[in-house]
Amino acid sequence: MTNLNGTWTLDPAHTEIKFVARHAMVTKVTGKFTEFDSNIVVDTDNPENSSAKVVIKSDSLTTGNADRDGHVKGDDFFGVEKFPEITFVATSFNIRNENEGTVTGDLTIKETTKSVTLDVEVGGVAEDPFGNIRMGFEATTKINRKDFGVDWQAPLNTGGVLVSEEIKIQIDGSGIKQA
Repeated sequence: MTNLNGTWTLDPAHTEIKFVARHAMVTKVTGKFTEFDSNIVVDTDNPENSSAKVVIKSDSLTTGNADRDGHVKGDDFFGVEKFPEITFVATSFNIRNENEGTVTGDLTIKETTKSVTLDVEVGGVAEDPFGNIRMGFEATTKINRKDFGVDWQAPLNTGGVLVSEEIKIQIDGSGIKQA
């Protein structure tokens, strides 16, 4: 069995925390956050002893387009000056097997907190060439952005809206074992 037990931090150089939204109802736009702090404790024998907290710097958002970044960081969406952090604090872990499970927790965006459940798939644990023990994983969920006060919208002449309400959140994570 893969040993996931221990304290982990996400490696920003090898972790992507991103979201995907439909744009003009026909394409997808991805944004990612490049600055975050994390502390994850995994106890597979007693999942109730597991914990996770991730604090994302909302101003670290990039979508690959400076104009769009400015709009999404502004008050129409994230309002990063007033709301500099997005947080996730786990409330429960459901470990189905050594490679799969869910993590439920409180996601806070723009001072609005809602419970979300992330589906987690662990890719494995390995020692890197520098002696670090790494855990690779993917975590995904979907939210309605309006539930978090992110409700700017523009109707399209052809019907539909410019930005989807449903947002997919994806984490492609590389955790480094601390203890």
